[in-house]
Amino acid sequence: MEHVFPSGAVALDFVGTLRARRNAVPWEMLRSPESLESWFRESGTTDGGTNCEASDVEEAVALREAIHLLVTARLASERYDEGALALVNRAASAPPAIPQLTPAGRRIEATPQQALSSVARDAIDILSGVDMPLLKECANPECTQIYIDRSRGARREWCAMDPCGNKIKAAAYRARKRAGKPTSVRP
Repeated sequence: MEHVFPSGAVALDFVGTLRARRNAVPWEMLRSPESLESWFRESGTTDGGTNCEASDVEEAVALREAIHLLVTARLASERYDEGALALVNRAASAPPAIPQLTPAGRRIEATPQQALSSVARDAIDILSGVDMPLLKECANPECTQIYIDRSRGARREWCAMDPCGNKIKAAAYRARKRAGKPTSVRP
């Protein structure tokens, strides 16, 4: 797999295709039509064959950034950016990817616009649904992945243990060791 899906929601994983947003040079995962098509397939949005073009990548990146603006505004209890809101709603108004039942099982074929519509609709569901209060940003300062915290007691701190949780825990262990404090803090 080329992409990762730690957030618990397709739209949030889509936002995560630009990794380490606060770094001087963020890591762009949607670099080509092939990488966009790969993301659609790996996320389960489609089963492939979307025939993405360069203009579809531009459209996808614009939608991703609009969703990111809306999610971060919601997390900060701020007003939505009107342009981002319009872009997400426009993308969601297109027909979504539609699953088909075949003799071999379920299959989802879609155009890039249908796949993006499905992602936009998921973003709308998240931002207007019961999962909205469960949104968090990864506690790793180098990571900017937003995820749905469905953990018991809502105590999850990282988008995923590998690599973010492991990295932070290892750094804390090394800091305790340098400070001469006991390394075992749990009974």
